[in-house]
Amino acid sequence: MQLGRRSLLLAAAAGTGAAATAGPAAAGPRTGGGPVVIGHRGAAGWRPEHTAPSYTYAVQTGADWIEPDLVPTKDHVLVVRHENEISQTTDVARHPEFADRRTTKTVDGRQVTGWFTEDFTLAELKTLRAVERLPAVRNRNTVFDGRAEIMTFQEVVDLARKLSREHGRTIAVFPETKHPTYFRSIGLPLEPKLAAAIRRNRLGRRECVVQSFEPTSLRRMTDLDVPLWQALGTTGGPYDLPSVTYRDMMTPAGLAGIAQYADWIGPDKSSVAGTTLVADAHAAGLRIGPYTFRAENQFLPERFRRGSGANDFGDAFAEYALYYRMGVDAVVTDFPDLAVIARRS
Repeated sequence: MQLGRRSLLLAAAAGTGAAATAGPAAAGPRTGGGPVVIGHRGAAGWRPEHTAPSYTYAVQTGADWIEPDLVPTKDHVLVVRHENEISQTTDVARHPEFADRRTTKTVDGRQVTGWFTEDFTLAELKTLRAVERLPAVRNRNTVFDGRAEIMTFQEVVDLARKLSREHGRTIAVFPETKHPTYFRSIGLPLEPKLAAAIRRNRLGRRECVVQSFEPTSLRRMTDLDVPLWQALGTTGGPYDLPSVTYRDMMTPAGLAGIAQYADWIGPDKSSVAGTTLVADAHAAGLRIGPYTFRAENQFLPERFRRGSGANDFGDAFAEYALYYRMGVDAVVTDFPDLAVIARRS
């Protein structure tokens, strides 16, 4: 990996254009030209997130990668949930046998009340069923509530390979380590389990890209032969580096630092529009994939909104076209079908 990154940096500095075809470009093959389309938690705009139906629909409609967020169980198995607190994404509150597990914890400096994956064994989590996380925004998705079980990371890998065979193209998994400092502090580190799964499944650069908001988590996995993706927030900074801000990390100097251990950056899309971040990232030998593209008016720039309702669909195609013209290398989206249609255009 380090040789690949050095080659990228040298190519970018020399202006040879080789950076467009080396290193990270080998990850997540595309079905034609244009940016990689990443199904954010699957196709979260159409199905409850992080479920087999969500991932399957994402691939059926053209996604190149699918994203599982990783959290551990009490018996240290990696499962896929947006957060370790699961009251919004499962029916756990309807299970009286787990009522006494509701508690308050401090996670990354914030007090959170609910039910947490680390207090359940995998067998116990398998008795729960997924529900739509944003029912007020995506009421249509609630028809699927209660139909899908909680998946393990291994099950997502197996599904990606099954879908790859069925669709005749390689589907990459894009796991994110969630709250890695917190989980190390309670004796359930994510990185060793993730690294073991990548090696056990022989996932290569075309099948897996690992992401995190915490640089320390990524640096613990630089010996893996898969690309690494530094996610970037809009305010504050990574929890593991309290003296560093995301704004610092998006300067040319900050990007050069990221390029020493990662292949990609993933900023919020609002950090890209009207800035030089795409060009600066490419100059540092990094690829860039902004998040999260959605179709509802409330998530779109004002000029792309249509109708009067916050959850009415706006002109999502215009937004994709705008970012594609900026030269982004990937988009992270709840609606991969729309991103693929826009890419074809």
